[in-house]
Amino acid sequence: MYTSIHDFKKGYQPRTNIVKVEKDDLVTDSHSILTRWRNHFSEVVNVHGVNDFRQTGIHTAEPLAPEQSALDMEMASEKLKRHKSPGTDQIQAELIKAGGRTISSEIHKLINSIWNKKELPEEWKESIIVPIYKVDDILVIIQA
Repeated sequence: MYTSIHDFKKGYQPRTNIVKVEKDDLVTDSHSILTRWRNHFSEVVNVHGVNDFRQTGIHTAEPLAPEQSALDMEMASEKLKRHKSPGTDQIQAELIKAGGRTISSEIHKLINSIWNKKELPEEWKESIIVPIYKVDDILVIIQA
């Protein structure tokens, strides 16, 4: 409801799906845009030519940190900021905070279970990337 009211007060904001590719060419079709973003982030994110992070291992001389306590989980959930966008699971911080000790305890069990297995769930390897355009880029798009 908050989002709907905010959007209504803000008014119509046209969105343009245009991305600049090499040599200042602009593309507008969704397939070309996705291809451009995929290429960009594969260059930025890949570490030393590694294409799949699941293949990389973490080797440290230091021992790993101990399991988190239930108190640590409660303190972390209290520090969550409200009115932030949820991740791919669509669980909002307000829901976790409203759950109190019950939710905090279940999250604590889940985290410690994952910690002991020493393997992240596949869902935790997903991310949402939102491009933030610079003012100059927007002006170029508008003038084109």
